[in-house]
Amino acid sequence: MEIWISNEQEKVEFTSEHEDLIRRVVERALALAGAHLGTEVSVSVVLVDDEAITDLNRDHRGLASPTDVLSFAQLEGEDMGDLPEGEPLPLGDIVISLERCLAQAADYGHSFERELGFLTAHGVLHLLGWDHQTPEEEAAMMAKTEEILAGLGLQR
Repeated sequence: MEIWISNEQEKVEFTSEHEDLIRRVVERALALAGAHLGTEVSVSVVLVDDEAITDLNRDHRGLASPTDVLSFAQLEGEDMGDLPEGEPLPLGDIVISLERCLAQAADYGHSFERELGFLTAHGVLHLLGWDHQTPEEEAAMMAKTEEILAGLGLQR
C-alpha cells in the first residue's frame, strides 16, 4: 500500500504525528472497508487551506465556499487501462482543509486529531464508493467511519 501525503498549506501546524495518524486511518479504513480490493493500492492525501479547497469546491462541485474534505476517486466508471506490472492501483485523492478541520474540532468539542481522523476516514470511504445521498447511506457511512476511528482510539 502506498500512501502519499502532501502538506500544501502553512496556516495550521502539521506534524509528523499528524502524518502518522493519517497513514494509520487510511490503512485501517482500507482494511475494514476495502478488503474486497484484493490488490495493492495507492492513496494520495493533500492538506490545504480554506482558499485552496474553496477553489476546488467551486471548480468541481459548483460551490464557491470552503468545505472540509473532497475526494476524487480514480475508479468512478472510467477504464484505467493496463497498469504496469507491480504498480499499485491508484484509488484517488483526498483533499482536506486543515483550517476547516481545526474549526470543526472546536465546534464539535473534540481534538484536532479526532477531526483529522474523521475527515481522512470519510475521504477513504468515498474513494471506495461509499456515499451519503440518502439517510440510510448516511447512517451506514457514519457507522463505518466510527468503527474505523474507534479501533484507533479516536472516539468522541
